[in-house]
Amino acid sequence: QAQLVESGGGFVQPGGSLRLPCAASGRRLSMYDMAWYRQAPGKQREFVAGIGSRGTTNYKGSLRDRFTISRDNANNRMYLQMNNLKPEDTAVYFCNVGCSIEKCRPIAPWGQGTQVTVSS
Repeated sequence: QAQLVESGGGFVQPGGSLRLPCAASGRRLSMYDMAWYRQAPGKQREFVAGIGSRGTTNYKGSLRDRFTISRDNANNRMYLQMNNLKPEDTAVYFCNVGCSIEKCRPIAPWGQGTQVTVSS
């Protein structure tokens, strides 16, 4: 069973950037589709971006203009680079495996996530 650990969150002003790593243990990530999700206060968790095992990427709507998902199979990690952050990006960010598109149910237990707060 994979254990996923998200990190890199923090407090940032609007227009700032953050890079979120996702590390996995107990499972080699190279063969899996992977994705980032987020859950804002009072809202359901939502798909943010996904990356297939061969590197094909998908994004939710216009997030592709500001976010970049990538993976480092050699180090069993995935990343989410977030630029030009906005207050509406404030959420807890999670990673998971098994999906690279929105209409899909991921297969690993959810980790603790990492909090991203965008505020002036």
